[in-house]
Amino acid sequence: MSEKQKHATAYWKENLKYLLILLSIWFAVSYGAGILFKDALNEVKIGGFPLGFWFAQQGSIYVFVILIFVYVRLMNKLDKKFGFDE
Repeated sequence: MSEKQKHATAYWKENLKYLLILLSIWFAVSYGAGILFKDALNEVKIGGFPLGFWFAQQGSIYVFVILIFVYVRLMNKLDKKFGFDE
């Protein structure tokens, strides 16, 4: 395997690691907080609505948008690290 291929393979391994971590966080927030821990979260109210409902309706979307920005930042750093930035 050439040096260029090793470089590209390392880049994609790190990229996939970031994707798996960020998608796991999103899954935990959307499925865990919205479904599994709904009853415990419903004890807390935000604006008159139970927190479990809030996570199911709004929280997972907010977390997803934040994770998009985190992913962009991580990929910019990764691009610079491997010399793919412009």
